[in-house]
Amino acid sequence: MTKGHRRTTANRIRTAVFAGLLLSQSVVVAAFQSQAPPLPSLCQNIHHHHPSFTSQTRLDAKKKTAGGGGGFGSSGGFGGANKKKSSSKAVVLDPSKVRSVSGYTGSGTKVLATAANNFDRIRKLFGKTATTDVYVRSPLNDETVFWFVGKVVRMITDEEAKADLNSNWRPDATTENELVGTVYPTEVEAIVSQKRLILEYAKNQLRPQNMAGPYSSALELWSAPGDSEMDTVQNKIKLVKVDGSTKDLRDGFHVKDVGYNPEIYIGDEKEKGGLRVVRDLEGMPVKPEFDIGS
Repeated sequence: MTKGHRRTTANRIRTAVFAGLLLSQSVVVAAFQSQAPPLPSLCQNIHHHHPSFTSQTRLDAKKKTAGGGGGFGSSGGFGGANKKKSSSKAVVLDPSKVRSVSGYTGSGTKVLATAANNFDRIRKLFGKTATTDVYVRSPLNDETVFWFVGKVVRMITDEEAKADLNSNWRPDATTENELVGTVYPTEVEAIVSQKRLILEYAKNQLRPQNMAGPYSSALELWSAPGDSEMDTVQNKIKLVKVDGSTKDLRDGFHVKDVGYNPEIYIGDEKEKGGLRVVRDLEGMPVKPEFDIGS
């Protein structure tokens, strides 16, 4: 099988899986209700890991018209309406700065599709140079395990792009390269502006038994260089905790200048979990570096 054929096949798998995930009628939070025991820590097995950054798929988010919606929009699911009585006034987030799940049925589907489409567009322009890998730590479940949950991408300057020989930047793409905001996003802004979306997706669609319910209040986001999964697994990369809140976003920042490509579990990963690594409380590897296959 040729390299090109493998890539085409992988893209088709991701398209089919993502489409099925978006339109699923099941409520994934039920996985948490089953009280499945936490999985053992894993830092070496990546044989089933599905690289999420290869697709240029454009997703069409469609509202469910029957049965009250399903999948990400199901009650209790991703973007579902968890109605709680509260006397406090709801905080309204600026949609130009924050990519969030608003609570009405189907909101998770639309926002995730928008984030993924943005990722594809910006990734095509700048490639690995503008990409950051994202991990979630669930300390109330296991403080040493960091789960890979996808990638974010951001608009970068022409100077940043040209400085990296691996960048997809091309000088004739001036229109596509134009910012929506007035400042170029930082790595932290690319993650913080999508924090709610990333965490909601991770705890409801990837590992509810490790992140949802009693574990959800302490979830943390950590980052690694773009496309560094292999080096991270081989204990060659330190993970960096992402601190900050949406209040720290600069005035000229716009969320359309960043994107998020969620990790998607396929095959055995749906039950056993996907890529995760073991680190100490500072994000440092707890075991020596190694090379797979050596």
